[in-house]
Formats: sequence, C-alpha cells, structure tokens
Amino acid sequence: MSRAETAGGTGAEASVRPRPLWTLGLVRDELRTTFRRWRTLALLGVLAAVPVLVGIAVRIETGDGSSSGGGGGGPAFVSQITNNGLFLVFTALAATLPFFLPMAVGVIAGDAVAGEAGAGTLRYLLVAPAGRTRLLLTKYAAVMVFCLAATLVVAVSALAVGALLFPLGDLTTISGTRITFAEGLLRALLIALVVAASLLGVAALGLFVSTLTNSGIAAMATTVGLLITVQILDQIPQLHALHPYLFSHYWLSFADLMREPVLWDDLTRNLGLQALYALVFGSAAWARFTGKDVTA
Repeated sequence: MSRAETAGGTGAEASVRPRPLWTLGLVRDELRTTFRRWRTLALLGVLAAVPVLVGIAVRIETGDGSSSGGGGGGPAFVSQITNNGLFLVFTALAATLPFFLPMAVGVIAGDAVAGEAGAGTLRYLLVAPAGRTRLLLTKYAAVMVFCLAATLVVAVSALAVGALLFPLGDLTTISGTRITFAEGLLRALLIALVVAASLLGVAALGLFVSTLTNSGIAAMATTVGLLITVQILDQIPQLHALHPYLFSHYWLSFADLMREPVLWDDLTRNLGLQALYALVFGSAAWARFTGKDVTA
C-alpha cells in the first residue's frame, strides 16, 4: 500500500491501525531514547548526588556526637538522621522536591515534542501509523516513567548513604510512635511513589509548553520559568486564596505518611490537584498537537 493511500480513505487508515504490541514497542523505543540521552543521565546524576551531600553535611555537623538540630521548618526529618539513616530518604526527598526534581521533570517534558521538532525528526515519527494522539500519550508515558525513576534515584541514593553513615533500625514517627525498620522501608517506598505522583502536574504542563514551540531549549526554559514563578507565588502571604490551586502547594504533604495515624487530607488534595493539572494541560497539549501544522 502506498503512503498516499495510507493518507487517503478511512479503510486504509483502519488497515494500518497500530496494534497493542506495536504501541508497547513505541513506548519502549521512547524510553530507550530518553534514558540514553546525556542530558537525562546528567540530571539523574545530580539528583543522586544531593542525598550524598546532605548525608555528608549532617555527618560532619554531628561528628562530635551532637544532634543535627533540624526541627525548625519543613518536615521534621533532619534531626532524626543521626538516630536512623532511613530518615535521610525522607530528608533528601523533601530537599529535592521543591526545585531539583520538578526542574529535571520540566526539562525532560519540555523537550519531549519541541526537541523532536527542533531536530527535524517529528514529522518522520508521524509518518508511522501511530497517530498524533498515540504519539503524545507515548511521550507523556515516558515522562511519567522519568518522574518515577528520578524519585527512586534520590530515594535509593539516600538509603545507601544513610546506611553507610548512620545506624539503621526501628524508627520513631513524627507522632512519636515506634515502627519497625521493615514498616519504615514500606513507608519510604510509599512516600517515593507519592512524590513521583506529585510531579505529574509539572510533566503535563511541560508537555503542553513543548507543543507550543519548535525549540526544545525555549520549551525547557519556559517550563522551568513557570515552575519558579509558581513557587514564588506560593510563598506570598497575600495570595493565600490562590495557594490551594497551585500544583506545588501540597508537595510536602508526603510527611503525613510518617504520622500515626496517617493524615490523608492534604495527601488526597495533592493527588487530586495533580490529576486535575494532568487532565487540563494534557487536554490542552492534545488539542494543540493534533491541530498543529508539523513542518519539521
């Protein structure tokens, strides 16, 4: 069948409709391409280094046996690191979530479509019988996998450093109750999953921005700029009425998973807000991409 026939009648379109196994292959190829880029590896390397720096800093500060004294602001994890290295996982996630993790996701999402257009490969991808909707979903799936991978890199690096520099064992929750180390590991995994889910709104926003331009650098810079802007708005007291609608507002609610009993209110608000952002900006990305005149 010729390419002209493929572009023609509905019968031809139905005959080249991609099968599920073909779609899985498309996702696999997209993941391979994403994680083989030097940019992606560099971002993951930076994220892995953050827990190392935090752990070494706490170790140096408490080298004389004193407490690390971090109970002031943010999740009450820093002061517990010297007692149990598992708390370095929670501290590292709290340290990277406000900027490093979303910045990395913004870079990958911003480059997803615009980078292909800038490199002149987007139109060749559209020649395959994937369709624009399927291709866009594949791009978003790859970004979601990156969200999970980036979060797990931080968590695993923090766990390894915490085990090397500090003791491990049963731990005390923020509420003051004791839980076993196994349960602490389970909660650490659950926290990592919540943190990864907290980045889905940024991923959808970045993907939408990526459909607006043919410049990957412009899309990445715009996404990161919007991220910084939202973070600034979330810190202005006069805009308190707007705060609950900002995707970053409930990010640190994962700390409630270290309470006994777990406080679910802010956690569910966070996940619901991320789903809303993903729906709104994902739909906007689809509307833009399916109607876009692809010339590169």
